Amino acid sequence: MKNPFEEGQVLLIDKPLQWTSFDAVKKIKNALRKKYQLKKIKVGHAGTLDPLASGLLIICTGKKTKIIESIQAQRKEYTGTIMLGGTTPSYDLETAIDFTYPTEHITETQMSEVSASFLGDNDQMPPDFSAKKIDGQRAYDLARKGEKPDLKTKRIQIYAFDIIVSEFPAVHFRIVCSKGTYIRSIAHDFGKALNSGGHLIALRRTKIGDYNVNNALKVDDFYESLSTI
Repeated sequence: MKNPFEEGQVLLIDKPLQWTSFDAVKKIKNALRKKYQLKKIKVGHAGTLDPLASGLLIICTGKKTKIIESIQAQRKEYTGTIMLGGTTPSYDLETAIDFTYPTEHITETQMSEVSASFLGDNDQMPPDFSAKKIDGQRAYDLARKGEKPDLKTKRIQIYAFDIIVSEFPAVHFRIVCSKGTYIRSIAHDFGKALNSGGHLIALRRTKIGDYNVNNALKVDDFYESLSTI
């Protein structure tokens, strides 16, 4: 049986919540191995998406795995929600709120001004609960043991940071950014810049370059499409 996936395919998958990016790759790989009776096939993703985020995950197969780096380098677009008035150690819902802050002083004008201040080049500090490696250990492993990871800032670019609508203290946003940007860190820094606190409660990746989640398949739909080949 002819196998177009060994020749190379770029698959747009709409990753569900709670799945890791590796979960999605593993399920796609196993489905292809079963379909074509293969011992192995190259399958990889072009940019990790956290388990607490949904949306566009680009998976490349076969010879198309060679273009993964070029896809990863493209701009990303996200939509999501920041909850003001509290922080968490992970900057999202992985951990419980550790500190609460007032929000009564925050106005829509202030939020617009602060979001605009993020545009351009930024030196961003990754979250302690990130996959960054420090002396061979993941930062999140150190953080979960109560240790402070020795992280370094990274230069990123923010091309757009729009407040879509405010259901205060929840703030819905759209961000366009460079590779390697932690939206969780933006949520944390956004709250801090408003003299309050903030953490990420929802995130969805909508675009990578010209690739759009509107054209992506659910994993179950991908399984069904295999049956027609």
